[in-house]
Amino acid sequence: MKTKIASMFVIIMYIVTVAACNKDDNNNSEQNTTLQQTETTAQSGSWKVTYFFDTDQDETNHFTGYTFTFNENGSLVAVNGSTTITGTWSVTDSNSSDDDGGSTSPDFNIFFASPPDFEDLSDDWDIISVSNSKIELTDVSGGNGGTDFLTFEKI
Repeated sequence: MKTKIASMFVIIMYIVTVAACNKDDNNNSEQNTTLQQTETTAQSGSWKVTYFFDTDQDETNHFTGYTFTFNENGSLVAVNGSTTITGTWSVTDSNSSDDDGGSTSPDFNIFFASPPDFEDLSDDWDIISVSNSKIELTDVSGGNGGTDFLTFEKI
């Protein structure tokens, strides 16, 4: 009788383990698809900032006239006439070292060293939504707990 119970226990544990592994594999596959789709979408043309809300203030006007290009090599270029500002970008999963640990969704990482208005865009943004024409991002600031929003729309 003990042998039957032990065998049943082993079988149940095996089924639970296999089911858990399959679920994780599916989640990783879905997340990888989201990462790839987001990267492909961002690289698919030129973008403009149509909304930037920094904690308690709409600062969209700081980026009026700039065209943003997300390059395949990870460079991010913002151009307004003869002014060119360069930075970097990437899309990473929630287990990446770039992540602040606040979310399980992929992160849209932006970094500009200067000028100050562009430094405000530097963050590991959580992705709200991505379509062929719009990328919507959000971030809860660690320092003051304010919520930031950033939206790019394809030109």
